[in-house]
Amino acid sequence: MRGKKSLIAKVEEAILSFTKPDYMDSKEKVDDFLKNPSDNEPPGGIFKSRDFNGTQVFTFGDENAENTILYIHGGAFVGEINYQHLLYCFLLSRKLNAHVLAPVYPLAPSSKAMQTFDVIVELYKKLIMKNNLILMGDSAGGGFVYSFCQYLKTVNLPQPDKTITFSPWVDVSMSNSPYGSENDPILGEIGLREIGKSWAGDLDTHDYRVSPLFGDNAGLQDTLIFVGENEIFCKDIEKYVENLKNDGVNVKLVMGNGLFHIYPLFPIPEAISAFKEIKKEIIK
Repeated sequence: MRGKKSLIAKVEEAILSFTKPDYMDSKEKVDDFLKNPSDNEPPGGIFKSRDFNGTQVFTFGDENAENTILYIHGGAFVGEINYQHLLYCFLLSRKLNAHVLAPVYPLAPSSKAMQTFDVIVELYKKLIMKNNLILMGDSAGGGFVYSFCQYLKTVNLPQPDKTITFSPWVDVSMSNSPYGSENDPILGEIGLREIGKSWAGDLDTHDYRVSPLFGDNAGLQDTLIFVGENEIFCKDIEKYVENLKNDGVNVKLVMGNGLFHIYPLFPIPEAISAFKEIKKEIIK
C-alpha cells in the first residue's frame, strides 16, 4: 500500500504519540504497572455480550451469515477489548455478511497464555462446523491467532478457512533489538519485553504458544497480514512472513507506507483501502 501518507493519518499519529502509555518505554514503570495493573473492564452501553461457558463474548450479525469471524482483540495482552475493537467488529459484520464473535479473554498479569488457549479452544469448537470460518486479530490478538493455529495441529482440531491480522505481535521475547521505539507512537520495546514475560508465565518467551515466529506453520491456511512501515513490529512481521512462505503457506503482506501500528482500525483514508483488501480476501 504505497503512496503518500494522508494528512489525517499524520494527525492521528500525533494524537497517539501524546497518549502512548509511559510504561512502554520505562522498565521501572512497566514493573510497577504489572504489580498494580489498572482496572480493566470491557465496555458496556450499546454493545451487548453473551455468555459462552463462562466467557463473555461480544457478538455481531446473524448467526447464519455466510461468513463467521472469530476476532481476537489486541492490547498487548494487558488491555481489555475496547470501543475501537467493537466498532470494527460491527463494521465487519455489516460489510462482509458475517457473524462476528469477539471474546473477552483472560489477560496478564493476573492470567497467563495457556489459560486463554483453554478459553479460545472451547469457543472455537463451537464454530468449526461453520462455513468460511475466519480468524482475525490485531496486535497481541494477531500474534495469538498464529500461535493458536499452530496449536490446533497438536490437539487435532481443523484449521480455520483463513486468517487475517493487523500488526501481529509474533515475538513476545522482543529478541530482534533494536526496534526503534522512539518512532512508534503506540508501543515500546522495554515495556513489551516485560509484558511478554508476564504473559508467557511458565513458558519460555520463545515458545510458539506465545511467539509464533518460532513455531511450525506447515498446514496453516491462507493469511493476509497488514503492517505499518514505521511500527516496531515491522521487521519481526517481515521475518515471520518469510517463515510462512518457507513453510508453504500462501501469505499476502500489505505494507502501510509510513504508517503506524494497527493502522487499518483507525478512521483514516488508508483504512478504507485496507478494508477493500479484506473484502476481496473474504468475498470471492
